[in-house]
Amino acid sequence: MNESAMRAKEIITGYSGRPLRIMEVCGTHTHEIFRLGLRKLLPPQIDLISGPGCPVCVTAVGFIDEACWLALEKGCIICTFGDLIRVPGTEMSLAGARAKGADIRPVYSPLDAVALAKDNPEKQVVFLAVGFETTTPSACLAAKQAKEAGLTNFSLLTANKTMPNAYQALVGSADAFLYPGHVNAITGNATCIRLCEEQGVSGVVAGFTASELLTALAVTIRLLEEGKPFFRNCYPRVVKDEGNPAALRMMQEVMEPCDSEWRGLGMIPASGMKLRAEFVDYDARLKYDMPVITGKPNPACRCGDVLQGKIRPCDCKVFGTGCTPLHPVGACMVSDEGACAAYYQYS
Repeated sequence: MNESAMRAKEIITGYSGRPLRIMEVCGTHTHEIFRLGLRKLLPPQIDLISGPGCPVCVTAVGFIDEACWLALEKGCIICTFGDLIRVPGTEMSLAGARAKGADIRPVYSPLDAVALAKDNPEKQVVFLAVGFETTTPSACLAAKQAKEAGLTNFSLLTANKTMPNAYQALVGSADAFLYPGHVNAITGNATCIRLCEEQGVSGVVAGFTASELLTALAVTIRLLEEGKPFFRNCYPRVVKDEGNPAALRMMQEVMEPCDSEWRGLGMIPASGMKLRAEFVDYDARLKYDMPVITGKPNPACRCGDVLQGKIRPCDCKVFGTGCTPLHPVGACMVSDEGACAAYYQYS
């Protein structure tokens, strides 16, 4: 541990002030803080709560139902990142659809799905575009490459989301945010700065190593003690104020904002991304004339409350009993970034 990390540890362990609630927005932060044992350093009056920073976790149940409909009713090959396959829908997960004969394929990139469509012109291929600003540019690139190649058998089922209005929906739920470094690496810091200056929302951009997380927590605690709204970038080796201009241009070229449903947070205006009119041929909902599908989450699942920081995963009655990684009731137990999965594995 370097000298600055040691100093950060001293600030954290020596804190004796008022109770603080700090929300780790990013699911990767939740897992790393557990894995590194950093929670054990925190005095009891500092409460780390989980937020909606896992794209799989905040994806609505209805999206899974839509994907199953495309697979079973339209016979599409469904390409997706692996942790989405076991997320429960209203009646089944994608794994359940595969057991019924659907062709569900995990991929590492949307471009893998484009390549699959090129190699199988007689098959219809749909990529499940789930993610925040971090992964949305790659989905946009896939749509752009498919259009340039003239593919007619490739499309996207979109559930892409953006963080600014989600932060707005969470105002007041914590004393400060630990902002996700990988998102800010794309978007830059303008949204966080504006929230601080206009609404008094405090937060720190954090990296993912032990020293970076210790530093971010120590800065957050020290500045909260001062009692004034603040924003700090504690991940400057990756995050710049302007973000990633090339990635931002790619998103702006291919997609535009839309209202989006978030698990637990409901419908948040202008918090999603949909394909622009120039790419409408690659919108799976329009291409297959999909009916309106409204999902129904399991009433025993309290993922929504976990994602808002209202409860800890272990406060849910089915946590660790009816809901486990092998038999998940909700998305937060499935995803590699899910808070319930982190609490189950480490706590």
